[in-house]
Amino acid sequence: MGACRSGSSVAEVRRGFTFLAILSWIGGVLLVDSAASGVAVHLLGVLTWLLLIALVAVEPAERRAGVALQVGIVVVFATVIEYVFSQWLGAYRYLDGHVPAYVPPGHGLVYLAALTFAQAAWVRERPRLWIALTVAAGALLAGYGLLVVRPADWLGAFWYLCLLGFLRWGPTRLLYVGAFVVVTALEWAGTWLDVWTWAPYDPVLGVIGQGNPPSVAAGGYGWFDLAAVALTPWLARWLGVRTGLGRGLTGVGGAGVTNRGAGGAGVGEGGEGGEQAPQRAHPVGVGLRQRAVIVEMPAAARAAGGEGCQIREAPDEVLGSHMGEPE
Repeated sequence: MGACRSGSSVAEVRRGFTFLAILSWIGGVLLVDSAASGVAVHLLGVLTWLLLIALVAVEPAERRAGVALQVGIVVVFATVIEYVFSQWLGAYRYLDGHVPAYVPPGHGLVYLAALTFAQAAWVRERPRLWIALTVAAGALLAGYGLLVVRPADWLGAFWYLCLLGFLRWGPTRLLYVGAFVVVTALEWAGTWLDVWTWAPYDPVLGVIGQGNPPSVAAGGYGWFDLAAVALTPWLARWLGVRTGLGRGLTGVGGAGVTNRGAGGAGVGEGGEGGEQAPQRAHPVGVGLRQRAVIVEMPAAARAAGGEGCQIREAPDEVLGSHMGEPE
């Protein structure tokens, strides 16, 4: 158990470093882009790609392939959306009129930051609290967009409904909590620095009001997350690789503790299977319900580069599937 907690501490430090590195890099890139020339922006694109590759490379070995697939899906999906809705339709415009070179890999960093936030122990031990806070904060932002912003931000309100849907029915609810935190900060920073600007009305009908930024842009970004979660199993089977991730293929919000081994999806994961290996689970949290379990990984998984232990969210039937259910 002591070794498990030591491994967990190392994993938490790694996650914290990854999260802060991504936020710091994104903030720095936006500051430079707000006053830089085209050459500097292209250099930022190259450096952002290198950072994304490096951060995926230091993911634990047993789930590195899965994270790489998810990040790749988000980058492709988001890049297509960028060129359609910015370059072609003009729902929003970047400072120089073109999609900057750092934006495609930047979407991968945003996803990785949201995933890292969702995997943090202090988030996973209190999933219902974080979901409730996200719902409340989103409601305040959506209300601000409708009642204060002019024209009224109906796009932000619609995306808030999308966010509620992801938080209620999504298999990886904490991932959307992480996306809410990261994307909200990103959108407000980017528009405040005038790196991009949203049009006041939608570009198709010209009647749906859009905030600058839309109040709950994270609800729109949630579709990128959904694409990653939905397409990763199919892509992994097609490529013949094991994701090493959990239920919902993120390693977040698993369905409990099983005895799947290092070759499979792991603990609390409805994954691909693998060799059987013993894993010890220790309950975390007190109160009416067990909130999570600390799972000590088998020696084979640790030798392969994995973490000494992982904190898994307790089963939905234990936690309760309703958002904001009282503690």
